[in-house]
Amino acid sequence: MVTKEQAADVFDRIRRFSSADEVEAIFTGSRFALTRFANNTIHQNVEEENSIVSIRTNFAGRTARATANQFDDESLRRAVAASESLARVQAPDPDLLPMPTTHEAEGRTGESPVPTRFFDQTAAIAPADRAAVVGGIVSVAGRHKLTTAGICSISESGEGIFNCRGLANWHRQTLAEISITMLGGDSSGWQKLNSPDVRKLDSRWLAETAARKAVESVHPREIAPGKYTVILEPAAVLDMVGFMFWDYSGVAILDQRSFLNDRIGTQLFGENINICDDAAHPLQAGSPFDGEGMRRQRVQLVENGVVKRVVYARTTAQKMKNSEYAAKVGPIEPTGHGFPLPNEVGEMPMNIVFDAAERAESVEQMIASTERGVLVTRLWYIREVDPYEKIVTGMTRDGTFLVENGKIQCGLRNFRFNQSLISMLSNVDAMSVPVRTCGEESFDMVVPAMKVRDFNFTEVTKF
Repeated sequence: MVTKEQAADVFDRIRRFSSADEVEAIFTGSRFALTRFANNTIHQNVEEENSIVSIRTNFAGRTARATANQFDDESLRRAVAASESLARVQAPDPDLLPMPTTHEAEGRTGESPVPTRFFDQTAAIAPADRAAVVGGIVSVAGRHKLTTAGICSISESGEGIFNCRGLANWHRQTLAEISITMLGGDSSGWQKLNSPDVRKLDSRWLAETAARKAVESVHPREIAPGKYTVILEPAAVLDMVGFMFWDYSGVAILDQRSFLNDRIGTQLFGENINICDDAAHPLQAGSPFDGEGMRRQRVQLVENGVVKRVVYARTTAQKMKNSEYAAKVGPIEPTGHGFPLPNEVGEMPMNIVFDAAERAESVEQMIASTERGVLVTRLWYIREVDPYEKIVTGMTRDGTFLVENGKIQCGLRNFRFNQSLISMLSNVDAMSVPVRTCGEESFDMVVPAMKVRDFNFTEVTKF
């Protein structure tokens, strides 16, 4: 896997091979290893390693990219030539800014440093270690007379960006992940978690939790659809709210395709909802810089239910800084959330953190205070129905339970839902301490479990 020093050498050669006005190189390198299991048996073990350089050249506003995964001189010359040939036939982009300098990319002062996200213990995990983890998961399944399936994976990665104006940013990270599904005859349970530090993953606890859900949801009952108080575990919250963060973008505002158009500065959610984007948060992961090398800033997106800000790439900020929109929301500056250029989507917050509630409640406390409701482990097959009201549809899965008189009574047949995210985040009665969470429909975030009133289940599924 390429190192920062090797990448710097490659970039020096790329500069020598290029005749463009400006040149930039984005490096991504990774080693990924995965053990997959099903029917209580390991059936796949794979490992791959690759490094790629993406080269962007610019001729007076005409810009394009080409990639290579071999770093010998001939391969780099071909990639540079391809990038330059593509760039020369593009229409000039009048909004394209010069590549950022190191000073510009540093952004405002006072930002918290990003903590270490590379852990030797994670990188050292071997196939036998992953097999041992799976063995423990299978033993839990056997003890409960269940069948299990899932994955155990680790990765180490490096990513960096270099440009002809002196920028040279680099980030290293490890990530370990476990996903477990436990299957009974007519029931299932699920748990998933990842972390840069493998020591933060308790595979036995995840397996026991998934198994308990499968055992407790056996012979699920069917109840009528309708509006219920629901207790959404963090994975269910994550996969729901993930559908709104593409809209927290300056380009989305300019294109009039954001549900935040004409709503910034208004009370859109409940007063207990506070959301920021914070790449330096200790439970987050990922790079401290964006696709142009700009440092990611902490941005308060929602404060006490009021939408405060969206994020901006450099070009977006330049286009919007003197607009009528800027006159309403205040000064606009790049926030370090842009994607590599050229692109059509601009920017997006990728390190979402829900702030802790004044009085956090555990899921068990939420259950104890619920007269009648539904506990939801996770959601799947989520699709957007109404982009402006942010209505989404989907189904519950792998652990849906009836709660009555403060206790879990039984498993339930799964529901389909049609639910506005605006309404959901306006009806939150309780939240847990936010935790690092991963699901299947959205990117990783730091989110709480939520107790939500009047959640709209529209029909019962057949499983």
